[in-house]
Amino acid sequence: MLASVSPCVQAEHVTSDVPPPQVWPTLRARDAQALIRFLVDVLGFQETVVYAEGDLVAHAELAWPPGGGIMLGSVRDDDLQAMQPGTFAAYVVTDEPEDLYRRAVEGGAEIVRELYTTDYGSRDFAVRDPEGNWWSFGTYRGEARQPAR
Repeated sequence: MLASVSPCVQAEHVTSDVPPPQVWPTLRARDAQALIRFLVDVLGFQETVVYAEGDLVAHAELAWPPGGGIMLGSVRDDDLQAMQPGTFAAYVVTDEPEDLYRRAVEGGAEIVRELYTTDYGSRDFAVRDPEGNWWSFGTYRGEARQPAR
């Protein structure tokens, strides 16, 4: 039987004209428990739920405090998605890139792109997690969307 190894973290309700994120990037890990610890302890994700039996993580959800989140699990022999660990990349929006960069450096993250300002005005940096995945963080929130027709 799979057990939840963490309490559920309730996100604060935020009133906004922006709909809540409904795209959940997913990834697999050789050592999902270690990856969860890195993403939570070093980069600041919040552990929402982890269903695990021993070292095997069947399903985990990590929330990004400003909004959104990811799902992950252990790579398994019966995995129909056949996602290889270390092949994931994501861009994560943050309003505090300098603070997050400092936290990543202090936490021992492998910095693959130092903090810099892009030609379109975003403050960005990138790290590689212990599984080899690429995480870019920056202030760019995307362009305004046109109303749906």
